[in-house]
Amino acid sequence: MTAAPPLKRFYKEARAAAREGGYGVQLDGRDIRTPAKAALVLPSAGLAEAVAGEWAAQGERIEPATMPLMSLACTAIDQVAPNRGAVIGELMDYAGSDLLCYRADRPEALVARQAEVWQPLLDWAARELDAPLRVICGIRHEPQPEDALAALRRAVAALEDFPLTALDTATRASGSLVIALALHRGQVGAEAAFEAAELDATFQIEHWGEDPEATRRRAAVLADLAAAGRLMDLASD
Repeated sequence: MTAAPPLKRFYKEARAAAREGGYGVQLDGRDIRTPAKAALVLPSAGLAEAVAGEWAAQGERIEPATMPLMSLACTAIDQVAPNRGAVIGELMDYAGSDLLCYRADRPEALVARQAEVWQPLLDWAARELDAPLRVICGIRHEPQPEDALAALRRAVAALEDFPLTALDTATRASGSLVIALALHRGQVGAEAAFEAAELDATFQIEHWGEDPEATRRRAAVLADLAAAGRLMDLASD
């Protein structure tokens, strides 16, 4: 199926504006709504300014791919808010098989790098989230301690809709709920989260090179983590 052409820009000015329940974005004085026709109500002035900036930066045609915060905001309102239970359940599926818990048994250099990069994040989760997770050598699945999973669920369920949306995005991009929570809590930035998430792929690239498809995939992972991290910061301003 041929993709629809970009929409021609139809407004001159985009600006943030206070509205009932929070902040919104106006195009030539008219409030933006989400794709599901819900009111675009944002939790902070900073986020509204950033979303307005994405609209203002558009050229003659609107390119949705260049508006990650707008996309995440609409996802929070249209998809996450009415389905919080399902979103939390899917995140807990990641917790049960977190990337950081599954380690290689060879080569030695990869084993050492995983321990150096991943173990501090697991130690942080045990210390700060009361969620000590079991490390497994190889790909066989082993259940994680119920108390640890319950602690992670509490941390996830405590989030409002916008941070939860960002956490979901970061978890899917990285394959790790622990990495996503570390990003949310400021333990790591987007670049460090990317390095942890892509550790195995980076190791392989160092030895065998990188193909164009892998380059595109990795760029998308970094972009998702950066957008998620920015939403986490702005939603709490």
